[in-house]
Amino acid sequence: MSDADRTAAVSRETSETTIDVTLTIDGDGDAAVDTGIGFFDHMLEAFAKHGLFDLTVQCDGDLHIDDHHTVEDVAIVLGEAFTEALGDKRGIVRYADRKVPLDEAVASVVVDVSGRPFFEFSGEFSQPYVGEFTSVMAEHFCMSLAMNAGLTLHAGVDGENAHHEVEALFKSLARSLDDATRVDPRRSDTPSTKGKL
Repeated sequence: MSDADRTAAVSRETSETTIDVTLTIDGDGDAAVDTGIGFFDHMLEAFAKHGLFDLTVQCDGDLHIDDHHTVEDVAIVLGEAFTEALGDKRGIVRYADRKVPLDEAVASVVVDVSGRPFFEFSGEFSQPYVGEFTSVMAEHFCMSLAMNAGLTLHAGVDGENAHHEVEALFKSLARSLDDATRVDPRRSDTPSTKGKL
């Protein structure tokens, strides 16, 4: 990783998943994703597109059991990639919030790239599954990302269609992270009175 290009490549292998992720924070929104779960791939592609992150995700997971380990472990590795790519977080905006609608659904995310992991979620998903993706895993994805990227993250959804609720959540997460990780041209230091995040 170099602070100039804010990129990272992270791999993780366990008895449940084998994952390779590359991330460019200041990208064009390009994505190449293969997790074995079609809807999850769609959400990660939307995350990259709306956050203007360049993202590759290759995951071989134990989908014969269920989707839990794949979704959780991708979030863990992606969180580690954000941590690596952001380095000392010098000059970043740090705080952001975004609300994103999708038809009847709306999702909101408030984020602090604080180095202090915390997660809070409000709302529930209207149907238990979207394709082969378990709806509550969207909440778990956000939590696992927050814990491994050092984010204070408050998120919520409201709606009637789980596809719309989950998609709005991923887009809101992407937009808020894009805003929070941008470099503020007025700032040369780390945005904390402590001098460190």
